[in-house]
Parts: sequence; structure tokens; C-alpha cells
Amino acid sequence: MTESTPQTNPNDIPAASDVPAAAEGQQDQRRGGGRGDRDRRGGGRRGDRRNQERDSEWQERVVQIRRVSKTVKGGKKMSFRAIVVVGNERGQVGVGVGKAGDVIGAVRKGVADGKKHLVKVPLTRHNSIPTLSNGRDGAASVLIRPAAPGTGVIAGGSIRTVLELAGIKNVLAKRLGSKTPLNNARAAMVALEALRTHKETAKERGISLEQIYS
Repeated sequence: MTESTPQTNPNDIPAASDVPAAAEGQQDQRRGGGRGDRDRRGGGRRGDRRNQERDSEWQERVVQIRRVSKTVKGGKKMSFRAIVVVGNERGQVGVGVGKAGDVIGAVRKGVADGKKHLVKVPLTRHNSIPTLSNGRDGAASVLIRPAAPGTGVIAGGSIRTVLELAGIKNVLAKRLGSKTPLNNARAAMVALEALRTHKETAKERGISLEQIYS
């Protein structure tokens, strides 16, 4: 009797959260016994625990994975491009792009690139944004405006992913230009980076905070 092996779906894409753990496992296998010696002394375990707590603060979501090609002398070189949004849901968010020969490598590079381009977002006490903002990247234009408590995140596509991982709970967003996910995500980042609190605006203008509200 022949045993039937389960067929795997080639379209299955691993989650971005699985990539850092898989990468750490591969590095541990290459190091060999050095990791075990540190674990016996106890220092490695404390370091791993700190790294896990630091990594658990961040969430990664894959926006898009596409198969791309580059024309070289011998023909076409195929690779994968991953668009990843990284955020801690407490006012920090970043968009990264990674390219590699496999999906896991592309997602891992996208996560690393996103953490290099983080933006600090000022949040109100109702988890919204202080003022209206408009961002543009390429042909994509995004309009983001604050909303009342209970409104939720009214947005779509990659803009919604950016706003959710930034920790914004009540906001209205509208895409006004291109439908490209990468340009829309970067346009949303430009709009969030341009946000200023009322206190910062009053300080820049050299006036009191009461004059801002009057």
C-alpha cells in the first residue's frame, strides 16, 4: 500500500509574525554549542527573555506580496517583494519593503526596513488624531481627519493597516489618488508625520495655548 502525502497549497503565505522566530531558530542552529553554554550560566536566558518582551511589543502585518522579475544578462531573475507595516499600537508605526528570493526572506527584510523608518504619532485621549492632515506620495493622496469616540477606523486597504498599528481607534480616512498599496501606505505615513499637537503648534507660533482655541 502506498501512503498518500498531503498536498500543500503554493499560495499559502506565512504570517509576518512567524518570521523573526524562524530566523532566530536558524541562527541558533548555526551557532551550535555556544548558546547552550550561555543558557547553563543563565545569562542567555535573561537576554532571550528581554528580546522576546521587546519583540512582543511590535506587530507586523503583510500588506502585499508580489512576484517580481529583474532582467539580467542571462535572462530574468525572479524574486518576491513584500510590503510590511510594523507598529506597537501606542503611537509608533513604520512601513517597510523587502525583496528576496523567497517569501520568508522578503518579509523578514520588510520588517527590518519598517523598524528603521518609524514615525511617532501624537494620539489624543480618545485614541484619535489632534487635527486634520493630508499626505501625498507619488500619485497617491490621503486625507486623514479626527473622529468622535465610537466612530472606529473608517478607512480601507493599506491605509487602514497603518492607522490600526499606530494605535488610532477613531479616525476618518479617504484615498484621493492612486490605488497602489505601497504609495497609499507611504502617503498615510507622510500625513501622520505632519501631525502636531495644539501645544506644539502654540510653541512654534509663539502664542499661548488659549489663543489656539479662541
